[in-house]
Amino acid sequence: MGEDRQATVRRMGLGFFKRGVVQILIAVACGIALGRWYPALAVEMRPLSDGFVRLIGMPISLLVFALVVSGIAGMRSQAQAAKIGGKALLYFALMTLLSLLLGVVAALLLHPGNDLGPGFALDELSSLTSSSEYFLAQWRQWQFTEATLATIPSSFFGAFAQGNIQQVLLLALVFGVALAWSGERGAPVRRMIELLLELLFSLMNLILKLAPLAAFGAIAFTIGKYGVGSMVPLLKFVACLYLASVVFIVLVLGLVSQLAGVSLWRLLLYVKDELALVLFTTSSIAALPGLIARMERLGCSPAVVRLVMPAGYSFNLNGTNLYLAVAVIFLAQVQEVPLSLAQLVMLVLVASLTSKGATSVTGSAFVALTATLSALPFLPTEGVVLLLGVERLMKCRSLTNAIGNCVACVAIARWESALDREVMQRELKAPFSAGPTAPD
Repeated sequence: MGEDRQATVRRMGLGFFKRGVVQILIAVACGIALGRWYPALAVEMRPLSDGFVRLIGMPISLLVFALVVSGIAGMRSQAQAAKIGGKALLYFALMTLLSLLLGVVAALLLHPGNDLGPGFALDELSSLTSSSEYFLAQWRQWQFTEATLATIPSSFFGAFAQGNIQQVLLLALVFGVALAWSGERGAPVRRMIELLLELLFSLMNLILKLAPLAAFGAIAFTIGKYGVGSMVPLLKFVACLYLASVVFIVLVLGLVSQLAGVSLWRLLLYVKDELALVLFTTSSIAALPGLIARMERLGCSPAVVRLVMPAGYSFNLNGTNLYLAVAVIFLAQVQEVPLSLAQLVMLVLVASLTSKGATSVTGSAFVALTATLSALPFLPTEGVVLLLGVERLMKCRSLTNAIGNCVACVAIARWESALDREVMQRELKAPFSAGPTAPD
């Protein structure tokens, strides 16, 4: 009996250390230690996180395409698809407005850009002009007309080759509608799409086994390069953004969750492994396959999940919106540029567009910030490079994006009567269950 008890304890211990979130936390602790005591070596660990993000991005375009096509083709009618899509876009627009307004209010109340000291004097910002011009040049190639046309792929495979998620979404929408119209003739193609999804989820699960290495590399690089206290003057900006994110999650998303009949806290516990992956790799797209599987297992209709979740990664970026609002006002305060009510309204309107126009560009949040500044004639753009030093600390952006899309999926499923509440209650009562598998 003693040996059996010891074997049980060993199995429980191994099970604990096999959990993804535990492995990531251990990797983070190791990364902090390496960055603290061996910073030169820690800086060389960056390829671990960058390589992981590239691996995750490799099948994402095809995965998003298959998910959206499967979701649309699986709906009972095109009227249902249009209804769900319309509600999703309306919800995304409302959340965009609320997140931008909250970011503006937080920055105006907390004044993160005031009294930063002589190290951030206006005359020193001129030396940053050449660096900021690089990011401005990227956006000037993305004016409104060109950005609109850029969402239309030049060929079927061109969208996948370029990794342009917005083009992939448009292509999947058209393909899914055509497949739904084909009726029984399209059944073989629908089965092929489902098989493709199973293969892609298996591939993603394999890649995600490398997540602890990515977390180790990201944390080691950040601590090794910048140190724990080397960016104290900018920490007011970071703290303001984190506080705004917490308020948005607790108040706005908490209210939406309550209206949808789900506990936000239990929902966060339910997706904790995926959120840990987002937090320590700073890549919200890395958690997309796991979140989709979780939402379907939670009782949300696959048709809703496979349409809302991928679209949310382009149109429901709550964390990015908060970042844009706080960052613009922070830079205005640093450069002592007063903003009128009309200018704040213009900021909200411009940011609501630029946050979506640059989502497919590498370093999308920072390029979206540069785009916003270049579209605001009353604010100099040189100071934008100040924020490069804390770019790696903006983990709350991706985390808020992921949480916002989970809440959106549950809320829209509930409002469409496409949520199995019995399944949801059962799943939420066991938030520490094993990780999700590929959707059926």
